[in-house]
Amino acid sequence: MARVGEFTCRSVGEFGCRSGPRTQEGYVRAVRKLAAFLKRSPDTATVEDLRAFQLHLVDSGTSPFTLNATLTALKFFFDVTVRSPNLMVGMQSVRLPQKLPVVLSREEVAKLIAAASNLKHQTALALAYGAGLRVSEVVALKVGDIDSQRMTLRIEQAKGRKDRYAMLSPLLLQRLRTWWRVAHAQGKMLPGGWLFPGLNPVEPLTPRQLNRAIHDAADAAHIDKRVTMHSLRHAFATHLLEQKVDIRVIQVMLGHKKLETTTVYAHVATEVLREVVSPLEVLPAP
Repeated sequence: MARVGEFTCRSVGEFGCRSGPRTQEGYVRAVRKLAAFLKRSPDTATVEDLRAFQLHLVDSGTSPFTLNATLTALKFFFDVTVRSPNLMVGMQSVRLPQKLPVVLSREEVAKLIAAASNLKHQTALALAYGAGLRVSEVVALKVGDIDSQRMTLRIEQAKGRKDRYAMLSPLLLQRLRTWWRVAHAQGKMLPGGWLFPGLNPVEPLTPRQLNRAIHDAADAAHIDKRVTMHSLRHAFATHLLEQKVDIRVIQVMLGHKKLETTTVYAHVATEVLREVVSPLEVLPAP
Protein backbone atom coordinates (compact mmCIF):
# COMPACT_ATOMS: atom_id res chain seq x y z
CA MET A 1 0.00 0.00 0.00
CA ALA A 2 2.87 2.30 -0.72
CA ARG A 3 0.80 4.64 -2.88
CA VAL A 4 -1.36 5.59 0.12
CA GLY A 5 1.68 7.06 1.79
CA GLU A 6 2.43 9.07 -1.33
CA PHE A 7 -1.01 10.71 -1.21
CA THR A 8 0.25 13.89 0.44
CA CYS A 9 0.54 17.55 -0.50
CA ARG A 10 4.10 17.01 -1.67
CA SER A 11 3.25 14.26 -4.14
CA VAL A 12 -0.24 15.01 -5.46
CA GLY A 13 0.76 18.18 -7.24
CA GLU A 14 -0.46 21.73 -7.34
CA PHE A 15 -4.11 21.01 -6.61
CA GLY A 16 -3.28 19.07 -3.47
CA CYS A 17 -1.13 21.93 -2.19
CA ARG A 18 -3.99 24.38 -2.73
CA SER A 19 -6.54 22.24 -0.90
CA GLY A 20 -7.02 22.64 2.83
CA PRO A 21 -5.76 20.23 5.50
CA ARG A 22 -9.23 18.78 6.10
CA THR A 23 -9.68 18.10 2.39
CA GLN A 24 -6.30 16.39 2.20
CA GLU A 25 -7.12 14.26 5.26
CA GLY A 26 -10.45 13.26 3.72
CA TYR A 27 -8.78 12.25 0.47
CA VAL A 28 -6.18 10.12 2.26
CA ARG A 29 -8.91 8.49 4.37
CA ALA A 30 -10.87 7.54 1.23
CA VAL A 31 -7.85 5.91 -0.40
CA ARG A 32 -7.13 3.98 2.78
CA LYS A 33 -10.71 2.69 2.78
CA LEU A 34 -10.23 1.42 -0.74
CA ALA A 35 -6.92 -0.23 0.21
CA ALA A 36 -8.57 -1.95 3.19
CA PHE A 37 -11.38 -3.21 0.96
CA LEU A 38 -8.98 -4.53 -1.69
CA LYS A 39 -6.44 -5.85 0.85
CA ARG A 40 -3.72 -4.67 -1.50
CA SER A 41 -2.22 -1.45 -2.83
CA PRO A 42 -5.00 0.82 -4.17
CA ASP A 43 -3.08 1.70 -7.35
CA THR A 44 -3.69 -1.89 -8.52
CA ALA A 45 -7.48 -1.44 -8.56
CA THR A 46 -9.42 -2.30 -11.70
CA VAL A 47 -12.72 -0.90 -12.97
CA GLU A 48 -14.49 -3.95 -11.52
CA ASP A 49 -12.77 -3.42 -8.15
CA LEU A 50 -13.98 0.18 -8.01
CA ARG A 51 -17.55 -0.77 -8.87
CA ALA A 52 -17.49 -3.47 -6.18
CA PHE A 53 -16.13 -0.91 -3.70
CA GLN A 54 -18.94 1.54 -4.50
CA LEU A 55 -21.54 -1.21 -4.00
CA HIS A 56 -19.84 -2.12 -0.73
CA LEU A 57 -20.18 1.48 0.47
CA VAL A 58 -23.86 1.59 -0.48
CA ASP A 59 -24.60 -1.77 1.17
CA SER A 60 -22.83 -0.70 4.36
CA GLY A 61 -25.14 2.32 4.72
CA THR A 62 -22.71 5.06 3.68
CA SER A 63 -24.53 8.39 3.36
CA PRO A 64 -24.84 9.97 -0.11
CA PHE A 65 -22.68 12.89 1.00
CA THR A 66 -19.85 10.63 2.23
CA LEU A 67 -20.18 8.43 -0.85
CA ASN A 68 -19.77 11.40 -3.19
CA ALA A 69 -16.83 12.73 -1.17
CA THR A 70 -15.16 9.32 -1.41
CA LEU A 71 -15.65 9.17 -5.17
CA THR A 72 -14.21 12.67 -5.55
CA ALA A 73 -11.13 11.64 -3.58
CA LEU A 74 -10.66 8.46 -5.60
CA LYS A 75 -11.09 10.35 -8.87
CA PHE A 76 -8.30 12.68 -7.84
CA PHE A 77 -6.13 9.75 -6.73
CA PHE A 78 -6.47 7.86 -10.02
CA ASP A 79 -6.49 10.92 -12.31
CA VAL A 80 -3.55 12.78 -10.74
CA THR A 81 -1.51 10.48 -8.51
CA VAL A 82 -1.81 7.19 -10.41
CA ARG A 83 -2.43 8.89 -13.78
CA SER A 84 -5.09 6.39 -14.83
CA PRO A 85 -8.12 8.61 -15.50
CA ASN A 86 -10.06 5.95 -17.39
CA LEU A 87 -10.58 3.88 -14.24
CA MET A 88 -13.15 6.31 -12.81
CA VAL A 89 -15.08 7.02 -16.02
CA GLY A 90 -17.96 4.73 -15.10
CA MET A 91 -18.26 5.87 -11.46
CA GLN A 92 -21.33 8.08 -10.98
CA SER A 93 -21.98 10.26 -7.97
CA VAL A 94 -25.25 10.02 -6.07
CA ARG A 95 -27.82 12.80 -6.33
CA LEU A 96 -28.08 14.49 -2.96
CA PRO A 97 -31.49 15.41 -1.52
CA GLN A 98 -32.07 19.16 -1.63
CA LYS A 99 -32.59 20.49 1.89
CA LEU A 100 -33.33 24.11 2.66
CA PRO A 101 -31.24 25.69 5.42
CA VAL A 102 -32.87 26.61 8.71
CA VAL A 103 -32.85 30.41 8.90
CA LEU A 104 -32.91 32.48 12.06
CA SER A 105 -35.06 35.61 12.17
CA ARG A 106 -33.45 38.96 12.89
CA GLU A 107 -34.89 38.84 16.40
CA GLU A 108 -33.41 35.40 16.99
CA VAL A 109 -29.98 36.53 15.75
CA ALA A 110 -30.06 39.49 18.14
CA LYS A 111 -31.06 37.26 21.08
CA LEU A 112 -28.40 34.70 20.14
CA ILE A 113 -25.55 37.23 20.07
CA ALA A 114 -26.68 38.84 23.32
CA ALA A 115 -26.87 35.44 25.04
CA ALA A 116 -23.22 34.52 24.31
CA SER A 117 -21.33 34.03 27.57
CA ASN A 118 -18.55 36.60 27.08
CA LEU A 119 -17.48 39.55 24.96
CA LYS A 120 -15.14 37.48 22.77
CA HIS A 121 -17.90 35.06 21.79
CA GLN A 122 -20.44 37.87 21.34
CA THR A 123 -18.06 39.68 19.00
CA ALA A 124 -17.21 36.52 17.05
CA LEU A 125 -20.91 35.72 16.53
CA ALA A 126 -21.64 39.30 15.50
CA LEU A 127 -18.77 39.11 13.01
CA ALA A 128 -19.97 35.81 11.52
CA TYR A 129 -23.44 37.29 10.98
CA GLY A 130 -22.43 40.83 10.08
CA ALA A 131 -19.98 39.76 7.38
CA GLY A 132 -21.44 36.38 6.40
CA LEU A 133 -18.28 34.46 7.29
CA ARG A 134 -17.69 30.75 7.72
CA VAL A 135 -16.53 29.69 11.18
CA SER A 136 -13.12 28.76 9.73
CA GLU A 137 -12.82 32.30 8.35
CA VAL A 138 -13.77 33.90 11.67
CA VAL A 139 -11.13 32.08 13.70
CA ALA A 140 -8.43 32.65 11.05
CA LEU A 141 -8.74 36.45 11.16
CA LYS A 142 -5.88 38.54 12.49
CA VAL A 143 -5.99 42.11 13.73
CA GLY A 144 -4.20 43.26 10.59
CA ASP A 145 -7.01 41.90 8.40
CA ILE A 146 -9.29 44.74 9.51
CA ASP A 147 -9.16 47.71 7.14
CA SER A 148 -11.10 50.54 8.78
CA GLN A 149 -10.23 52.94 5.95
CA ARG A 150 -11.80 50.86 3.20
CA MET A 151 -14.29 49.24 5.65
CA THR A 152 -13.37 45.73 4.59
CA LEU A 153 -12.12 42.48 6.11
CA ARG A 154 -9.41 40.59 4.30
CA ILE A 155 -10.22 36.87 4.21
CA GLU A 156 -7.06 34.97 3.33
CA GLN A 157 -7.12 31.50 1.79
CA ALA A 158 -10.83 30.90 2.29
CA LYS A 159 -12.64 27.85 0.92
CA GLY A 160 -11.05 26.88 -2.37
CA ARG A 161 -7.79 28.54 -1.29
CA LYS A 162 -8.94 31.94 -2.53
CA ASP A 163 -8.53 35.36 -0.93
CA ARG A 164 -11.48 37.76 -0.85
CA TYR A 165 -12.75 40.85 0.93
CA ALA A 166 -15.80 40.87 3.19
CA MET A 167 -17.91 43.83 4.20
CA LEU A 168 -17.21 45.70 7.44
CA SER A 169 -20.17 47.73 8.68
CA PRO A 170 -19.73 50.69 11.06
CA LEU A 171 -21.52 48.87 13.89
CA LEU A 172 -19.36 45.78 13.42
CA LEU A 173 -16.22 47.93 13.43
CA GLN A 174 -17.38 49.49 16.68
CA ARG A 175 -17.88 46.05 18.22
CA LEU A 176 -14.44 44.91 17.04
CA ARG A 177 -12.78 48.00 18.51
CA THR A 178 -14.49 47.43 21.85
CA TRP A 179 -13.31 43.82 21.87
CA TRP A 180 -9.77 44.85 20.91
CA ARG A 181 -9.54 47.40 23.74
CA VAL A 182 -10.74 44.92 26.35
CA ALA A 183 -8.58 42.04 25.10
CA HIS A 184 -5.52 44.29 24.74
CA ALA A 185 -5.96 45.63 28.29
CA GLN A 186 -6.14 42.05 29.59
CA GLY A 187 -2.98 41.07 27.69
CA LYS A 188 -4.88 38.56 25.53
CA MET A 189 -4.31 40.31 22.21
CA LEU A 190 -0.80 40.01 20.80
CA PRO A 191 0.51 42.67 18.39
CA GLY A 192 -0.50 41.56 14.90
CA GLY A 193 -1.92 38.38 16.44
CA TRP A 194 -5.21 36.54 16.19
CA LEU A 195 -8.39 38.59 16.37
CA PHE A 196 -9.93 35.87 18.54
CA PRO A 197 -7.08 34.18 20.43
CA GLY A 198 -7.57 30.98 22.38
CA LEU A 199 -6.60 30.43 26.01
CA ASN A 200 -3.04 30.58 24.76
CA PRO A 201 -2.87 33.88 22.80
CA VAL A 202 -0.38 32.30 20.40
CA GLU A 203 -3.15 29.97 19.16
CA PRO A 204 -6.50 31.05 17.68
CA LEU A 205 -9.92 30.12 18.97
CA THR A 206 -10.92 26.83 17.33
CA PRO A 207 -14.07 26.21 15.25
CA ARG A 208 -15.13 23.57 17.78
CA GLN A 209 -14.91 26.05 20.66
CA LEU A 210 -16.94 28.61 18.73
CA ASN A 211 -19.59 26.06 17.77
CA ARG A 212 -19.85 25.04 21.42
CA ALA A 213 -20.29 28.71 22.32
CA ILE A 214 -23.14 29.21 19.87
CA HIS A 215 -24.92 26.06 21.08
CA ASP A 216 -24.73 27.36 24.65
CA ALA A 217 -26.00 30.77 23.49
CA ALA A 218 -28.93 29.16 21.65
CA ASP A 219 -29.87 27.25 24.81
CA ALA A 220 -29.61 30.42 26.92
CA ALA A 221 -31.73 32.35 24.41
CA HIS A 222 -34.32 29.52 24.30
CA ILE A 223 -34.03 29.14 20.53
CA ASP A 224 -35.52 25.78 19.55
CA LYS A 225 -34.10 25.69 16.00
CA ARG A 226 -30.96 23.67 15.26
CA VAL A 227 -28.26 26.33 15.41
CA THR A 228 -24.65 26.17 14.22
CA MET A 229 -22.14 28.83 13.28
CA HIS A 230 -23.17 28.33 9.65
CA SER A 231 -26.70 29.37 10.66
CA LEU A 232 -25.40 32.93 10.99
CA ARG A 233 -24.04 32.82 7.43
CA HIS A 234 -27.41 31.53 6.19
CA ALA A 235 -29.16 34.34 8.07
CA PHE A 236 -26.78 36.94 6.63
CA ALA A 237 -27.54 35.91 3.05
CA THR A 238 -31.28 35.52 3.57
CA HIS A 239 -31.70 38.84 5.36
CA LEU A 240 -29.74 40.65 2.64
CA LEU A 241 -31.97 39.12 -0.01
CA GLU A 242 -35.02 40.29 1.94
CA GLN A 243 -33.47 43.78 1.95
CA LYS A 244 -33.55 43.67 -1.88
CA VAL A 245 -29.77 43.26 -2.27
CA ASP A 246 -29.01 41.77 -5.69
CA ILE A 247 -28.34 38.05 -5.43
CA ARG A 248 -25.19 38.41 -7.55
CA VAL A 249 -23.81 40.85 -4.98
CA ILE A 250 -24.63 38.36 -2.22
CA GLN A 251 -22.80 35.68 -4.21
CA VAL A 252 -19.63 37.81 -4.18
CA MET A 253 -20.01 38.58 -0.48
CA LEU A 254 -20.28 34.89 0.37
CA GLY A 255 -17.42 33.93 -1.90
CA HIS A 256 -19.56 31.44 -3.83
CA LYS A 257 -18.08 30.22 -7.08
CA LYS A 258 -21.46 29.43 -8.62
CA LEU A 259 -24.62 31.52 -8.52
CA GLU A 260 -26.66 28.33 -8.10
CA THR A 261 -25.17 27.90 -4.64
CA THR A 262 -26.49 31.32 -3.62
CA THR A 263 -29.96 30.99 -5.14
CA VAL A 264 -31.01 28.52 -2.41
CA TYR A 265 -31.63 31.57 -0.22
CA ALA A 266 -34.37 32.71 -2.56
CA HIS A 267 -36.37 29.72 -1.30
CA VAL A 268 -36.12 30.74 2.36
CA ALA A 269 -36.49 34.53 2.13
CA THR A 270 -39.98 34.66 3.64
CA GLU A 271 -40.35 38.45 3.45
CA VAL A 272 -39.85 38.24 -0.30
CA LEU A 273 -42.57 35.57 -0.50
CA ARG A 274 -44.97 37.66 1.57
CA GLU A 275 -44.61 40.59 -0.83
CA VAL A 276 -45.77 38.50 -3.78
CA VAL A 277 -49.48 38.86 -4.44
CA SER A 278 -51.16 35.52 -4.99
CA PRO A 279 -53.11 35.24 -8.27
CA LEU A 280 -56.05 34.15 -6.11
CA GLU A 281 -56.24 37.71 -4.71
CA VAL A 282 -56.74 39.28 -8.12
CA LEU A 283 -59.29 36.90 -9.60
CA PRO A 284 -62.30 38.78 -11.00
CA ALA A 285 -65.55 38.40 -9.12
CA PRO A 286 -67.77 35.70 -10.64
